[in-house]
Amino acid sequence: MCRFFILIIIGLSVFSNGFTQSIPAIIPTPISTIQKEGHFELNNETILYYDSASINSKNFLHSFLLQHYKIKLKARSYNGDLKIINNSNNTIVLHKQVAENETYMLNVEQNKIIIEGSESGVFYGMQSLIQLLPTEISNKKIPCLTIFDAPRFGYRGLHLDVARHFFPVSFIKKYIDFLALHKLNTFHWHLTDDQGWRIEIKKYPLLTKIGSIRSQTLIGPYGSNKYDGRKYSGYYTQSEIKEVIDYASKRYINIIPEIEMPGHSLSALASYPFLGCTKGPYKVMETWGVADDALCAGNDSTYQFYENVLDEIISLFPSKTIHIGGDECAKTKWKECKVCQKKMKEQNLKDEHELQGYFIGEIEKHINKKGKKIIGWDEIMEGGLAPNAAVMSWRGEEGGISAAKQQHEVVMTPGTPLYFDHTQSINEDSVTQGGLNTLKAVYNYNPIPEALMPHETPYILGAQANMWTEYMDNEKKVEYMLFPRIAALSEALWTKLDNKNYNKFEAKISTVFARYDLWKINYSKAYFDVESHVINNDSGKIFWHLISKNKLGKIYCTAPNQSEKQINEAFPISQSGEYKAILKDEKNYPLSSEISQTFFINKATGKPISISVQPNKSYAANGSKTLVDGIQNKMGMPKSAQFLGFWGDDVEVIIDLQKEMNVDSILLHSFEQKASWIYRPKEVTFLLSIDGINYTQIVENPQISGNSNLIYSQKLSSKARFIKIFIKNIGLIPENNPGSGNNAWIFIDEIEIK
Repeated sequence: MCRFFILIIIGLSVFSNGFTQSIPAIIPTPISTIQKEGHFELNNETILYYDSASINSKNFLHSFLLQHYKIKLKARSYNGDLKIINNSNNTIVLHKQVAENETYMLNVEQNKIIIEGSESGVFYGMQSLIQLLPTEISNKKIPCLTIFDAPRFGYRGLHLDVARHFFPVSFIKKYIDFLALHKLNTFHWHLTDDQGWRIEIKKYPLLTKIGSIRSQTLIGPYGSNKYDGRKYSGYYTQSEIKEVIDYASKRYINIIPEIEMPGHSLSALASYPFLGCTKGPYKVMETWGVADDALCAGNDSTYQFYENVLDEIISLFPSKTIHIGGDECAKTKWKECKVCQKKMKEQNLKDEHELQGYFIGEIEKHINKKGKKIIGWDEIMEGGLAPNAAVMSWRGEEGGISAAKQQHEVVMTPGTPLYFDHTQSINEDSVTQGGLNTLKAVYNYNPIPEALMPHETPYILGAQANMWTEYMDNEKKVEYMLFPRIAALSEALWTKLDNKNYNKFEAKISTVFARYDLWKINYSKAYFDVESHVINNDSGKIFWHLISKNKLGKIYCTAPNQSEKQINEAFPISQSGEYKAILKDEKNYPLSSEISQTFFINKATGKPISISVQPNKSYAANGSKTLVDGIQNKMGMPKSAQFLGFWGDDVEVIIDLQKEMNVDSILLHSFEQKASWIYRPKEVTFLLSIDGINYTQIVENPQISGNSNLIYSQKLSSKARFIKIFIKNIGLIPENNPGSGNNAWIFIDEIEIK
């Protein structure tokens, strides 16, 4: 470590002489970057020296430069003694040194580059060197500087679901390279689910012969009931699994396999029906959501089966941690199953939640005997947390906070903002899972909750983003949803909190995009698209505010029945209809895709509004003003980013029309999708008032139209200034439904007064 600090001092003395230049676009931002005069020029005569511990880094760098810059380095091994190469020129030296895990020092001089640190640290230093290369391949000059760096978190993860849609080994390797290039070190491989079993288990061949195949697949949004009518299949042989593990290990990436249980197991039940409470028949699930069937937790043969499965998993994966799922397990069949009820009596379990806790505990005992530990989604805490289990907190941070306070290890992965299957732009027009997780939201995420005391924070190992693939049936869509948010994730998990700065991160985006172009990656350019915002200042008017971070163009807008014109500031929306906007350069050439927004102007639009309880932060949109912004969800493709979501709460809304006026009708837009735990309100009540104090109830449970996109409406002929709407939640999700026993969501959108 002494050499590190000597280099820092040398660099500081150079920096203090007054030489400055722009900071290189290295992501994640290092702890210390000290710039110096001059540059190192890379060419085919450059010699790459590597010691025995740096072979993986040498191979990666050699392959990367050959692929992207057509440079073939002259690689030479050496015994680790830097004296041998101290006098050489035009060299890159990879040198393992005694250092804390993943720590590195990168020193670029005019005639030499030295990367040293721990074995994995040298690998990460090499990734920083790659980012110092210009994106114009004809320019191979690397600026002279000194970097000292180490990660904030030891767990920096990215997940991929291959059960809903299968991806070949070639793409899995590419995906692992994506992690490596962004200094992530954990790949969570979601291998089984209701829609497919994707890993060969030799003791149970039907798992892939039957369980890897579904008859057809849902197309379009969930609930559309439209299917492609085509058989879907795919799985990895154990030989392929070993190949991927070896590939990842050379990039210092640990692979955590996930075998779902006791819910999300229809692919196993279809293969071996004796695993279920009803004994079938079962079929591999063709749609998304949560199935009613789960593994029979009362049958001892279920445990023996999964112990055998896990024995093969453990023999394949060197990971110290095995993911056993544990989420969204329907208890319906357990309540009806005599064997499950008998098991509950034998084990003195008070309810089915404790039965799930018992199931997880038995699986943990077996895995612990094999020298491994389990991790599961935060539902594994139901009925009591298994003694040595780690928790992945996905339903917000509450589960992770509770687990950390119980001194259990935690990986934070809350749906907001770390689900990368969610929309990354409010202008998104492709089908996604829903929600809105922007680049900025990902960047600003801090895995350490404020609710934890200092002695509890070490239990937070880090965080990961999740890539669920219900709506990603090809590799390019996965890349599009991943990039550039992976860059924000990288900095959120690696960079020290004091060094994080979103404005500085934004300044690097153009270079990052150029880098992705060089790598031939399909990425979202939404960051530079025209952004659409509605301004509501309670004046009774709304304004459409259009901005773009691309400063090279100008924004043009087309209003209903009007010709296109340039827009420099927010403008009022005075009539209903479709508005369009696009970014163009000085030659009228489009610099972005066109966006459109339909407004529905009514008496409530832009008026003051209050709500009795704040929406859940995962579905908060623009707060209460979302309900009177003139924007309605499209039928057939609702965007949850536009809804306000309330989890288990009743809601009271009051709109001030600002003066007494005729009210002919009231409409409330809502949404229902039971598989996602979203239910229509139990009750909706409309009330009117002149003074805002005395209200008259005009209707309870108004007329409902629509299937999933619901409109509660009531025609009347009254005068009022204040409109009150009371919306009652059903409370707990009833039995025989996905998520039974949990709080139900209600989603509400626009309120129209006509």
